[in-house]
Formats: sequence, structure tokens, C-alpha cells
Amino acid sequence: MPHDEYRAAPLGGTFSRETLVSLLLFAIVWELLSYSAPALGIPAFAIPGLLRIGQSLLTITPLDVGVTLARVVGALILSFVLGVLLATFMYRSDKLERYAFPMVRLLMAVPVVSWILFAVLWFRGAEFRIAFVLVAVCGPVFLVDALDAMRGVPLELRRMIRSFRPTAPQYFIKLIFPAILPNLITSWKINLSLAIRVVTIAELVGAVTGIGHQLAVAQELFSVADVFAWTLVLVALLFLLEAALRRAEKRLLRWRP
Repeated sequence: MPHDEYRAAPLGGTFSRETLVSLLLFAIVWELLSYSAPALGIPAFAIPGLLRIGQSLLTITPLDVGVTLARVVGALILSFVLGVLLATFMYRSDKLERYAFPMVRLLMAVPVVSWILFAVLWFRGAEFRIAFVLVAVCGPVFLVDALDAMRGVPLELRRMIRSFRPTAPQYFIKLIFPAILPNLITSWKINLSLAIRVVTIAELVGAVTGIGHQLAVAQELFSVADVFAWTLVLVALLFLLEAALRRAEKRLLRWRP
């Protein structure tokens, strides 16, 4: 198989044979470690067997999964709208970009932990705290990616469409937004995995629902099996969101070979 085709194969949404073999080997090694943990001086509860993890998976509450999913999707949509909107204004105004872009770079340099602490100190409601943290982390990524993509639209295309004297909405709807669509989808892929990790940390502080809260409960009970089970749910959730995004990408970019 050519190198390019080999690299593109895992993106098709199916598990390759190599992936299945790797997962099987990991499961075997984990199970062996769970049996040999006492002999190695490791507490038995620290490395639970696959059966114990499977029992924890059966106790997963769909409500917490749905709450976390809603928080991630809602915050990503809001971050996307705000990011693209601000990128559009900055693209149209060089002065605005010169003043606003340094602030965007500053926001991107702030650690997630700091955003969580700010949210706890500034806001009362848990839902608003989580949304604030997600938007503060994911919004600048959408903004920078969208602005860079707008700047990268070929000058010849911009001159050509301006020769027809379009209005500002027509200019963006007919040229800019379709041209940057692949970049925006790539930005969504990056922010999906980022949001899944961030929302878990944000839910650890103050939330009484969600996967992050359940992870905190499992930590307080010293239940490694429950931590492992909820982590598997998070990974599965990310895979499902990425699969949905791939389907949307194929539909929106069906003109690509």
C-alpha cells in the first residue's frame, strides 16, 4: 500500500487489524498485571481485572453521560460561532486585528487550571462555570484557525470575486466561508478532543452531575475500576463524536477526491 493511502486508512472510521491486535494485547497484559499485582507488592484494588471493570461499566449512569455530552456540544457550538464571528471582524479590520490578536494570544497562554479557578471565584452557577471554561479554552482556537484560513484564501480568487462588486455578506458567503470550510472542520477535530479533556477537569470542581463528577466520586472511594470504566466511556464518547464529524465532513466536502 502506498504511504499516503496507508496513512489515510485509519481515518475511514473503521478499526484496522493492527488496532484490534493492539487493544487485545493491552487487555491481556492488563489482566496478567491484575493477577500478579499482589506478588509485585501492588495493592489488588490498584489494578482491577477486566471482569471488575466490566461490572463497573454496567453501573454507568446514562444521565451523567448525556449531561457531559450536552455540555461539550453546546460549548463547542458557542465557541465556534463566537470564534468565527470575531475572526470575520478582525479579517475586515486590520486595526481591530492589531489590537485584538495580542489579547487572543494572551488568552491562549492561560492554563486550563487557571480558567477553572477564575470560574470558581467569579461565578456562582456550576453550569455557567463549565461553559465559561470550555469557551475560554476552545474559542480562541476556532478564532485563530478561522482567521489564518481567511488570510490564506488565494489573492486571485479574492480579486476575481471583488470584480463582480459583491456586498460584504455575499463576499463571505460565496468565497470566504466555503474556502475555509476544510480548515474549520480540522479545527473542530482538534477542539473535540480538547473539550472532552477540559470538561472532565471542569466538572471535578463544583459540578454534581457529569462524568467528571463521577470520576471525583470514584477517586474518593478509591475505586480504580470505576475510574477506568468512566475513562472508557469518555474515550468512547470522543470516538462517537469524531465519527459523527467524519460523516459531516464527507457530506460537506464531497467535492474533494
